[in-house]
Amino acid sequence: MKDLFDYCDFGDLKLNSRVIRTGLWESERESAGNFTPEIYTRYENIAASGVGLIITELFTFIARDAYSKYALTTNYTRFVREAKDLTEMVHIYGVPIFAQLGFVECNKRLEQNVSVNDLSVEDIRKIQTDFIIAAQKFDFAGFDGIQIAMGNSFFFSHFLNPSVNRREDNYGGNTLNRLRMILEIIKVLKQNTKLHINCRINAFDRDGLTVDEAIEIAKLLEKHGADSLQITCPHSQYVLTRDNAGEIPLVEAAERIIKEVDIPVIYGGGLNTQNKINEILNQTDIDFISMQRPFIADPSFLVEWQVSGNGESFCQTCHNCYAKKTSTCHLKPCSPEYYKKS
Repeated sequence: MKDLFDYCDFGDLKLNSRVIRTGLWESERESAGNFTPEIYTRYENIAASGVGLIITELFTFIARDAYSKYALTTNYTRFVREAKDLTEMVHIYGVPIFAQLGFVECNKRLEQNVSVNDLSVEDIRKIQTDFIIAAQKFDFAGFDGIQIAMGNSFFFSHFLNPSVNRREDNYGGNTLNRLRMILEIIKVLKQNTKLHINCRINAFDRDGLTVDEAIEIAKLLEKHGADSLQITCPHSQYVLTRDNAGEIPLVEAAERIIKEVDIPVIYGGGLNTQNKINEILNQTDIDFISMQRPFIADPSFLVEWQVSGNGESFCQTCHNCYAKKTSTCHLKPCSPEYYKKS
């Protein structure tokens, strides 16, 4: 019988639990991009809580992305030194840490929010080069891996969606071509770094990506060197609703993908109670659960869960931390009793 606090293997990594913390936005950085004491404190609380694996908030390597002001950046002189302090602190608690790397909008020169269809091959090479340079910085800083942000509505997800990607060259058309940009990045990273490569992908996108094609993407990623996957979907379609059969569609999609690959797969889908997580772990093939907002509401909530055995996050899924692009809970000043009454 599986339990979310099982010690377990994740590829070559050892985890203290099946809970994966995935970051969202980072609002507490200094103006120059530097880490602040609040960031280090938050990560130490998460690492000490019993989490299995930490995936950071988004790091961006695109300076002019409109969303870069809500993300940490790799583009300043002391980045590797400060990031190394972070990884060394997290590793004290026996917790591996991945850096989430990606961007939302592509801007070049005077052009803003450029479509994947309007990128030249030279533009693609520039993005790939900048991504690889950023990933090497994480390797130097002692990170155990990176997460390629190619799900939700991040820019790389546009390449994978056949209704968005209308290119007629080697980066458009069939599934392999639409994935080619990422596969080329993975090849270079596997040859030049020690990083575990995790890919965050959409299980479906009602605007064009089906579960069947997501399965094909997952299999290609595994074949070309990805070490693990995280399953998600666009935020506008985030699956907290249920279908007519009473099942959570994202759980079903994740299970279908898990059956087709031999690498670890993380499920991410709005869970915030200990009993529900254990129910999914024991009634499905899912072995790893990702959580975002509960860690924003309380970075140490897993400590209480280990004691109580039936914990429930007081995160109200109000989405303000996402909508306002912050790494802080907007209801946190209220006591836990407030949530029990509401």
